[in-house]
Amino acid sequence: METPVANSQVVAWVGLDWADQRHEVRLQAVGSSQIESCTVEQKPEALHAWVAQLQARFPQGRIALTLEQSRGAVIYALMNYECLWLYPVPPKGLARYRQAFFTSGAKSDVSDADLLLEMVRSHRDRLRAWQPDDALTRQLRLLVEHRRETVADRTRLTNRLGALLKTYFPQALEWAGELRSVAACEFLSTWPSLQAWQAAGRSTQRKFYRRHRRLPAEELEKLLDAIAHAQPLTHDRALVEASVLMTQTLVEQLRTVIAALARLDQTLEKLFDQHPDQQLFRGLPGAGDALAPRLAAGFGTDRQRYQKAEEIQQFSGIAPVTEASGKHRWVHWRRACPKFLRQTFHEFADASRKKSLWARAYYEQRRRQGASHHSAIRALAYKWIRILYRCWQSHTPYDESVYLAALRRRHSALWLAVGSLSIQEAQT
Repeated sequence: METPVANSQVVAWVGLDWADQRHEVRLQAVGSSQIESCTVEQKPEALHAWVAQLQARFPQGRIALTLEQSRGAVIYALMNYECLWLYPVPPKGLARYRQAFFTSGAKSDVSDADLLLEMVRSHRDRLRAWQPDDALTRQLRLLVEHRRETVADRTRLTNRLGALLKTYFPQALEWAGELRSVAACEFLSTWPSLQAWQAAGRSTQRKFYRRHRRLPAEELEKLLDAIAHAQPLTHDRALVEASVLMTQTLVEQLRTVIAALARLDQTLEKLFDQHPDQQLFRGLPGAGDALAPRLAAGFGTDRQRYQKAEEIQQFSGIAPVTEASGKHRWVHWRRACPKFLRQTFHEFADASRKKSLWARAYYEQRRRQGASHHSAIRALAYKWIRILYRCWQSHTPYDESVYLAALRRRHSALWLAVGSLSIQEAQT
C-alpha cells in the first residue's frame, strides 16, 4: 500500500498501547538506535500535553504512530493533529503478530507497545494510515463539538436560573417565556422581581408582550390582570435583594451564551453549505440544522476509512460489547469510544422517530420487546448507521420511499410493523 508521506518526512516512530489507567509509549527517532519509553495517563489533558511535547521536539516532519484500532477514543483524540500519521492496527492483527514472537501468546502493555513500534517502523508500507479529513471537515468537526458544549452551558445556566426564580419569583417562569430566549433575558434583566414588574405599569407590560408573544387581545388582558393581582412568594427582603442580583448576573452570562450560539450557527451554516456531502446529510429525517453537520463531520470525507458499516458502529460506541466467561454471557455498551460521536448518532436516531415512519415503528417494536428507551434508541442508531454508511459510500442521498419499498420486497417484519403503525395513525 502506498504510504501518504515519504519516508524522508518521517522524523520519529511511536508505538502506543492503550490501557485503562495509562498508556505505554515507545518512541524511536529516525536515525537513532535508542528506544525511549514513557507512560501517559489516561486523561485527555495528559494525552494532549504529551503531543505538545512531541511537536516541540520534532517541529519539522511527521511522527508515525501506531495503535490498536479498537481503542477508538485515542484515535479520536489524536486525529486532528497534522504532525501525526496514525496507523490503526486491528486487535487480531496485533495478536497474530504477537504470537509470531511469543509462543505462549502472553500479552502485556509493555510488550505490545514494543511490537507496535516495530510494526510501524518495519512494516509501515503495509499498514493503512488514518487519513485526516480535509480542512473544511476538520473545522466543521471542531465547531460542532464546541457548539454542543455551548448548548450544555446554556442548559446549565437556564437550570440554575429556573431554580433561583422558584425561590422568590416563580411567576416569571410563565410570564417571561422560555428562559433560553432573548425575550426572557430582556424581561429578567429589566424586571428581575415581582415588585419591579408590577411597578412597570400596564402600558409597558402590554408593549413587551406585543413585541414578543403576540397574544390575543382578550388573553393578554387576562394576563395583565393576573400580574396586577399577583402576590409575592416571600417578603424576606434579604432573600429577594440577593436573588435579584444573582438573577441579573445569570442573565448576563446567558445572554453571552445565546449570542455565541447564534454566531456559531451562522458560521456552521456557511461552512456546511460548502461541504461536499451537505446534500447527503441535510435531507435526513430529523437531522435538521444542528445534527446534519454533526453527522457529516462524524463520517468525514475519506471513503476508505471504514471498510464496512460495522467499523463505524464499533468505533462510535453504538455497537454493543459482548463478553463471555464460562457459562456467563453479558452485553453492555462501549465505554472506550468518542463520546461526542456516539451522542450524535443517539440524538439523530431519537430525532428521526418524529420524521421517519419506519424509525418510529422500529423504536416501538423494540419497546414492546422490553427494551428501555435508551436501549431502543441505540438499536435504532445501529440500524441507521448501516443505512447511512451505504448512502455515504455511494454518494446517494437517503430516500425514505426507497427504503420502505425495500422492506416491502423482503417481506420484512419491520414492514409489517410500519403497516400496523400506519393503520393506527389513520384511525386516530
